[in-house]
Amino acid sequence: MKKKMIAILLAACTAFSLAACAGGAMPAAPAAAPAETAEAEEPGEAAPEGATELTFWTFQAAHQKFMEDAAARWNETYPDRPIDFKAETLGYDDIHNNLMISLQTGTGAPDIADIEISMYANFITGDEESIPLVPLNDIIEPDKENLIMGRFDNYANHGNYYGVDYHVGATCLMYNKEIFEEAGVDINSIETWDDFKEAGKVIREKTGKYIMACETTEHWTYYPLITEQGSDFFDPETGDVILDNQVNIDTLQWLLDGINDDIFVEMPGGFCHSEEWYAYMNEGNVASIGVPLWYLNRFTDYMPDLNGKMAVRTLPVWEKGGANSAGLGGTGTSITNQAKDVQLAKDFLYFAKISRDGAIRTWTELGFDPIRKDIYDDPAMTAPNRFTDYFGMEIYDVMDATADAISKLSTSNPLYPEALTRVQKTVMFNVLHDKSQTPEESLKQCADELRAMQ
Repeated sequence: MKKKMIAILLAACTAFSLAACAGGAMPAAPAAAPAETAEAEEPGEAAPEGATELTFWTFQAAHQKFMEDAAARWNETYPDRPIDFKAETLGYDDIHNNLMISLQTGTGAPDIADIEISMYANFITGDEESIPLVPLNDIIEPDKENLIMGRFDNYANHGNYYGVDYHVGATCLMYNKEIFEEAGVDINSIETWDDFKEAGKVIREKTGKYIMACETTEHWTYYPLITEQGSDFFDPETGDVILDNQVNIDTLQWLLDGINDDIFVEMPGGFCHSEEWYAYMNEGNVASIGVPLWYLNRFTDYMPDLNGKMAVRTLPVWEKGGANSAGLGGTGTSITNQAKDVQLAKDFLYFAKISRDGAIRTWTELGFDPIRKDIYDDPAMTAPNRFTDYFGMEIYDVMDATADAISKLSTSNPLYPEALTRVQKTVMFNVLHDKSQTPEESLKQCADELRAMQ
């Protein structure tokens, strides 16, 4: 049974990896780290005498540096428990395929590994005893009241937490102040998504520009809009396919209507990480974009002409009192069942990412919104940096205001990677770009195909 399950997981991992590569726009890199082009630094000083080796695999050089810095601080803080930290950055496909093979064969896996959220289901599917990752409940649950647990729930199964994220990924509205001012629209008058569309009509009439652009080959435009309403691709509790429910159909229709009414525009390049989109937004053609906070880096790095023109606020809601955000993207750092010293690996992971200092550093060093909600008034969190220089100090208010809106996604469902790929490459394209299917037709077709796989 165990060998059969691992074989199924490996096949799923490989299939999704190939699908992502074929599409040319996989969610992994943007989901995991803003500084994806950073170079990993050479290892520093030799490990202290008597240090225990901990190996770490990641697919982001910025993550490697973050964890190496944490290891250096650990050795200063706990000289009686020194670590010889050996980290390696692999390609996105390589890390997930190699990790799965190592766990399948029972040899060669690192002590600690980053697993991207879209791939995570492949590693925690099956019976509890067959999962090759170590439960982390004992380092998470004591701090539960201070943590944004929706992010931990994404890496859970059988009542166990297996991964620790780098960020919340709270979706917010990043908007161009100059366009709203030119149109005479007060951003604070927009409370609901209906208000948002009405503002879009005014902006289009007064400025000739669009209030929003819609992806046609990715999910970042669509997914937060349905999760904000408590919907998803699967029921997180039962695992049933709910992709074609009425909320999802109506929301996709809402996007299509916005395009047909000339209020929204198709995103150049098809997705929000394309060079064509960066150039189009940088030219001031679109008034806003709803994306996770880790997207701040895309503006600072690729849209320099908007420096000082942009600001951040919570998402509009679908109904008054409703959720004003959704947590998207992510990477779960996990401990494998091949770890040589599980307790040391757990203690280090807590130190690096869950502790107050570790969580604060995910913002100060990586520019991510932290997974703790008890640190936003810390002086280290509110100090100016390149993101506040670009967007203003409201970033901190948005982090705080969205914490309670972050809920569990269905990422642990075995078919989640398949569903995500189909939504990205088929549903979004057929409905919003090609217009060869209605939202109901496309979502129902995709949902029925997924049900046939269960």
